[in-house]
Amino acid sequence: MALLKTVDAKLFQSEIPYKPMGKYAHFLTIRITESYPLFQTDSELNKARVRAGVKDKNTISRLSMFKRKQSTPERLVGRELLRKYEFMTAEECEYNVSFAMDNPDCIIYGFAIGDSGSEKSKVVVDTAFSITAFDESHETFTLNAPFENGTMASKGESGSKPGEVTSRINQQDHIRPQVFFPSIVTLKDPTEASFLYVLNNILRTRHYGAQTTRTGRVRNELIGVIFADGEITSNLRWTQAIYDEMRVNNTLKSPDPLDEDDVITAAKNAIKNLMADEFIVHTDFIGDAFLPLLNEVKNLTNNEAGIKSLLQQANDEAKAYAKKHIKGKSEEAKTAKSKAGKNAKAE
Repeated sequence: MALLKTVDAKLFQSEIPYKPMGKYAHFLTIRITESYPLFQTDSELNKARVRAGVKDKNTISRLSMFKRKQSTPERLVGRELLRKYEFMTAEECEYNVSFAMDNPDCIIYGFAIGDSGSEKSKVVVDTAFSITAFDESHETFTLNAPFENGTMASKGESGSKPGEVTSRINQQDHIRPQVFFPSIVTLKDPTEASFLYVLNNILRTRHYGAQTTRTGRVRNELIGVIFADGEITSNLRWTQAIYDEMRVNNTLKSPDPLDEDDVITAAKNAIKNLMADEFIVHTDFIGDAFLPLLNEVKNLTNNEAGIKSLLQQANDEAKAYAKKHIKGKSEEAKTAKSKAGKNAKAE
């Protein structure tokens, strides 16, 4: 049963294929920090020194948001929904411990269980980069905690004794609010249900990075979707093109944060210009052309009946794929092995 009317069915696969079939859905996302998140490795914020723009050849340091920092929170949001609506239980499928191998999360986002089996992710996410430079995008905080006697202790200390003042200070770099990370999330060979499943996960995810229970608030602003027969430009090049657009229009307001409307406008113009240089067949839903699709998705996912129908269709497709290509394949291998053993004995 078709769930979407705003997208031509020919852009989707009728079922999840076992081999790549050359259909791609690219979700154009601007990730906007709304608190003080941490995207770090080994206690330091991730950053890269790169060219400022496609045309602007100056070199700057940018904050980096690695692919796992993006895909894992979105994946966990989807798993939470599958448990809530009883398409999966915590006992049968535990993330990074024991995968069930036959639900939408496992089939769409992939899994690996040693010799038991694996499935390559159909969701491709690459490192995202901040539009603004590192120096303008982060802030150093001192970490300490109050005790009932009114004394302060830095993180990791047990507290100071009465009358004693601690001089030990812990500091941590945090990313500032209103830092923008353009990110393209690609879904290979989408069915209608897998497309909606991934899109819904992106729209629902609100926290990224370390310490997600206390900080890390990030909003995903989708500006469009591109269906194509190949992959499109990288996150870095899109970010550099946005930087060029904003520089030409004098909307880079250093040291003040960027205006969200200016960023969205520049992002739309930049991706349209980049797509004009691509050598692939593509159908674009960007800006005003994207609004009918986005509204249709909202109407589907903001009520229990709609979200259940989406998850049910995704679950049915995942079960059919697993039976045909994962568990079925394993049974065939066992049968073949058993026959080979009998033949060896007979000889």
